[in-house]
Amino acid sequence: MTKRITKVTTKTGDDGTTGMADGSRLSKSSALISAIGEIDELNSWIGLLASSSSLNKEIELLRKIQNDLFDIGGCLAMRSRIGLDERKIEWLEERVNEHNKELPSLDNFILPGGHKDSSKAQIIRAVCRRSERALVLASETELINVNCIIYINRLSDFLFVLARKINIDSGEEEILWEQT
Repeated sequence: MTKRITKVTTKTGDDGTTGMADGSRLSKSSALISAIGEIDELNSWIGLLASSSSLNKEIELLRKIQNDLFDIGGCLAMRSRIGLDERKIEWLEERVNEHNKELPSLDNFILPGGHKDSSKAQIIRAVCRRSERALVLASETELINVNCIIYINRLSDFLFVLARKINIDSGEEEILWEQT
């Protein structure tokens, strides 16, 4: 494999712009760069969750999601009309349904908490929702393939279900919302 990143410090961003994969430059404050940054942060948080030794069964799945997020970042950086393959969305929906089948039905809202990894998954779900909002905002001025937005929406569903599954698999009680 050819080395693609040979120099990390280029100083070309010192003027407040960043280079896009298509060769253009954008302000670091643009909605598109913000969305790319949100996806990057989301990917990093998922990497943290995947490093947990208690999630042996889920690590491969989380790594696949990380690769999908990298694909989304690439679509955004290239400003590509060709978006994320719809089969990736279908795959994620299947994982949501598989995991959800193993869970008891919800009669009430639950609070984030319980097992430490469940809490991490809930934080990541919130970051995922923020990423989705950033993508939608960027789509108001940039051409963003809708499959990228749909995938992120489904990912937040998956993370919610995963957080519940982690609690149940570890024997932790789900914390129910007590309306006051």
